[in-house]
Amino acid sequence: MVSQAQTDHHDNSNNVDRRTAKEKAIDDWLPITSSRHAKWWYSAFHNVTAMVGAGVLSLPYAMSELGWGPGVAVLVISWVVTLYTLWQMVEMHEMVPGRRFDRYHELGQYAFGEKLGLYIVVPQQLIVEVGMDIVYMVTGGKSLKKFHDLICKKDCKDIKLTFFIMIFASVHFVLSHLPNFNSISWVSLVAAIMSLSYSTIAWSASVKKGVQPDVEYGYKAKSTAGTVFNFFSALGDVAFAYAGHNVVLEIQATIPSTPEKPSKGPMWKGVVVAYIVVALCYFPVALIGYWMFGNAVSDNILITLEKPTWLIAMANIFVVFHVIGSYQIYAMPVFDMIETVLVKKLHFAPSITLRFVSRNLYVAFTMFVAICFPFFGGLLGFFGGFALAPTTYFLPCVMWLAIYKPRRYSLSWFTNWICIFFGVCLMILSPIGGLRQIIIQAKTYEFFS
Repeated sequence: MVSQAQTDHHDNSNNVDRRTAKEKAIDDWLPITSSRHAKWWYSAFHNVTAMVGAGVLSLPYAMSELGWGPGVAVLVISWVVTLYTLWQMVEMHEMVPGRRFDRYHELGQYAFGEKLGLYIVVPQQLIVEVGMDIVYMVTGGKSLKKFHDLICKKDCKDIKLTFFIMIFASVHFVLSHLPNFNSISWVSLVAAIMSLSYSTIAWSASVKKGVQPDVEYGYKAKSTAGTVFNFFSALGDVAFAYAGHNVVLEIQATIPSTPEKPSKGPMWKGVVVAYIVVALCYFPVALIGYWMFGNAVSDNILITLEKPTWLIAMANIFVVFHVIGSYQIYAMPVFDMIETVLVKKLHFAPSITLRFVSRNLYVAFTMFVAICFPFFGGLLGFFGGFALAPTTYFLPCVMWLAIYKPRRYSLSWFTNWICIFFGVCLMILSPIGGLRQIIIQAKTYEFFS
């Protein structure tokens, strides 16, 4: 898919750029490598936007299926493990002197070999990024519909979800033509502020309602099997709340780097800020939401809250703005892959027309799938388990072991194997729960709803 020549061929001793003029021109045109002027705070809000999805609103529901002890444990462990694997990715970006791994699969190729690296990383990365974009299409459409239905209750015609998804997609037919990560940084900033805002609305409105008089914290499912499967499914929900790793190297590629001042300094600073924001979004919503409503909480806490109408309507519109940013963050590496194949493999000339056609086709594709399968989020719980868990929880650890080869039984060796074990468990268990959710809900699934 992408040749090793793609990376920055610099030799640090004398900083010679070994790329041909044509390769250089292509790299300067491709979205990931074209602009390397990002500041550390760009990385902060890109990471917040990539990580905090509207999934944060389903965390109280996941807590109700996990229970207090396991719920808090999974939330905290996931936060720690993913911060560690993110640190690994940031460190590995420039571990070979004079070279930068600007894309997840380039690191994969270095760790596992030219061919195998592509086969391991690219399918997983595509499932995550394209899958997320389709889910964001559905989420954006649903939140717009909720906003419309809340604001105008009496004299409004009922409009189908399909049309709201089209309205949401219309924004992306415009925004997708911003050339690279740095040009969408303002979109990302707005999205990051929005995610903090609707998370704050969700938990503060819950506090205002207070603990419900008939609150119960036990498991809802009647049978043991039901409880266990719900537990697996919730495990997946929590795990996927921390899935920003698929775009982390691509974000770091936009930060300038010199031998004296490598990019990992500012990048790590941004990541730490992002993770603090993520904790401020996730922990209060999950814990306060569950504490106030117990197992009666619905899978989107805004539905449970209902009133005050204006506040919930506002939260829904914030969700829309946020997923606009998230869609762009996940689409950018896909655009990069598509354009790389078109220009390097199929030898198209880099042009505005090529970009216009290819990106519009991608947005149209994600819109079409979202309209056909508005229940796509349920499917992602199943498919996502196979791709989200590895790319976030244990692929960085496997690469770390393959490249750095830490001494057996050393601290680094143990830490990585524990993360790999945790990640593999998630990868096996959450799709089981996700599959059962699909089977149960299949009756309610409507195409083109």
